[in-house]
Amino acid sequence: MINVTKTFLPVRKSFDKYVDRIYSNNWLTNFGQLERELTEKLKDFLGVNNLLLTTNGTLAMQVAYKALGLNGEVITTPFSFVATTSSLVWEGLTPIFADINSNSLNIDPNFIEDKITSKTSAILPVHVFGRSCDVKSIQEIADRHDLKVIYDAAHSFNVRVTDTSESILNYGDVSTLSFHATKLFHTIEGGAIISDDSNLIAECRKLINFGITGYDQVDGQGINAKMNEFSAAMGLAVLENIDFIIEERERIGHLYQKLLPEYLLPPSIKNSNNNFSYFPVLFKDEDECLRIREALIKKEIIPRRYFHPSLESLKYVKQQSCPISKDISGRILCLPIYPGLSENDQYLVINILRDLL
Repeated sequence: MINVTKTFLPVRKSFDKYVDRIYSNNWLTNFGQLERELTEKLKDFLGVNNLLLTTNGTLAMQVAYKALGLNGEVITTPFSFVATTSSLVWEGLTPIFADINSNSLNIDPNFIEDKITSKTSAILPVHVFGRSCDVKSIQEIADRHDLKVIYDAAHSFNVRVTDTSESILNYGDVSTLSFHATKLFHTIEGGAIISDDSNLIAECRKLINFGITGYDQVDGQGINAKMNEFSAAMGLAVLENIDFIIEERERIGHLYQKLLPEYLLPPSIKNSNNNFSYFPVLFKDEDECLRIREALIKKEIIPRRYFHPSLESLKYVKQQSCPISKDISGRILCLPIYPGLSENDQYLVINILRDLL
C-alpha cells in the first residue's frame, strides 16, 4: 500500500544512542537534557531566536492563545486541518472565517478587514501546505486594529523568505509548529512555539508546566504540555537526517511537477521556498476528484482530501459563507510524498492520473 505519507524513522543506532542517554540520566521529562539540546539545535537550524518545545502542535496553539490573552473572536481561515478551528473553540474563542485567495489558498487579506469587530482580538492565518501567507498585508491590518497575529505554521518547517533567507516563522507575534509523525520533521508527537518576544516565551514556558516558576512555587494557572525525553530523542535522530529528508521530498515533488503540470496549484509561491511538505493537485470539480481518488484506492494508493471539509461547515461553529474555500476543498487531493517513495511507485501514481484524465 502506498499511503499519502510514511513516517521517517532513523536507523536504530542513531535513535538508540539518545535513548541510552535517557537511561543513563534517568530523566524522562520536565525539560531534560535532550529536550534542551533539541531546542538549541532547532533554533539554529530554523533561524529563530526563541523556541519552546511542546507535547504537540495543537497545544502549542492553545498555550499561545492563553499567553497572548486572547478573548472573543479570532479571524481565521476555513481551509486548514481541523485543529486550527477546534483549538480556538476549545479555548472558548469564536472563530470568524475570512475566505481564502484562490491562488495562494491562504486566508485572503482583502477579506479580513470586513470581519473585524469590537470583539476581535487576533488573526490566526495558516501557511497552507507551507505556502507563505501575505505576511506584510496581514501585519498592516493587525497594526491598524491593534490585533495579535498567530501563525499556524504546522506545514512550514524550513520555509524561508526568498529574498532574505529569513525564516517565515519570524513573522507575527507567535508562530506554532507541529512535529507530528506525519510531518516533514517529527518527534513522534510534538510541536513548538516560536516568538521574538522572550517574555512571551517565558510566559508560555510557565503555562506548559502547570504554572510552576520555581521550587514549591506556582505562579498562576497552567497545564502540562512539555515535551518528554523520548520524543526529543526521536527529534534529534530525525534532525541528523534532515538534509536527506528535504532532498527526497524535492526529488519526488519535482517529478510530479514535471509530469502533472496541468493539475498543479496556481504558482503562488513567489516569496518563499517550497518545502514539499505536501503535494496537492487540483481537479476541475468534486466529481473528478472523487473519481480519481477511488481509482487510486483500488490500486492501494491512498491520497488524502487535504483539506476537507471546509471548516466553516463544521457543526460546532457558526455557519458562515466561504465559497472559495468550499470550492477548493471539494476538488483537491494530496498525493503520496515521503522519503523512500520509489520512482516506480511514483510513476504508478502519475500514470493512473494521466490515464484517467
